[in-house]
Amino acid sequence: MLAPCEVTIKCVLPSIRAMIAKELIAKYNLKQTEAAKILGLSQPAISLYNRKMRGKAIDIENDKDVRILIENLTESLAKGNLAHKDFIPMFCEVCRTIRTKGLMCELHKAFEPTVDLEGCELCKTVATKCIGLGSI
Repeated sequence: MLAPCEVTIKCVLPSIRAMIAKELIAKYNLKQTEAAKILGLSQPAISLYNRKMRGKAIDIENDKDVRILIENLTESLAKGNLAHKDFIPMFCEVCRTIRTKGLMCELHKAFEPTVDLEGCELCKTVATKCIGLGSI
């Protein structure tokens, strides 16, 4: 059985990165190379996010709570006043919000057809923590 964390790493993480990258470029007028350096990614990866060729598996842009969390995270990144030890909890809060709101349930079902969407409350009830993110 595919764990929700695996879906998060494969699909949600790139969608969050894409939102952050787009906001760094659009709102803070950063170049792709600058956004890449901030996120620890390559410039081509930022280009793919910016052109919606990566990070589009789940639509989280229209959720108000997720948007606010990402805007706050992006602002801190753009201002350069966010230590790595503070970045991870903020990033994980975005993931937790996505999971607890059930925003990735349909995506999980697509990867793992045996998931019972009606009876599954795992992401909504378990205090989840992101693990193994490595370089975000």
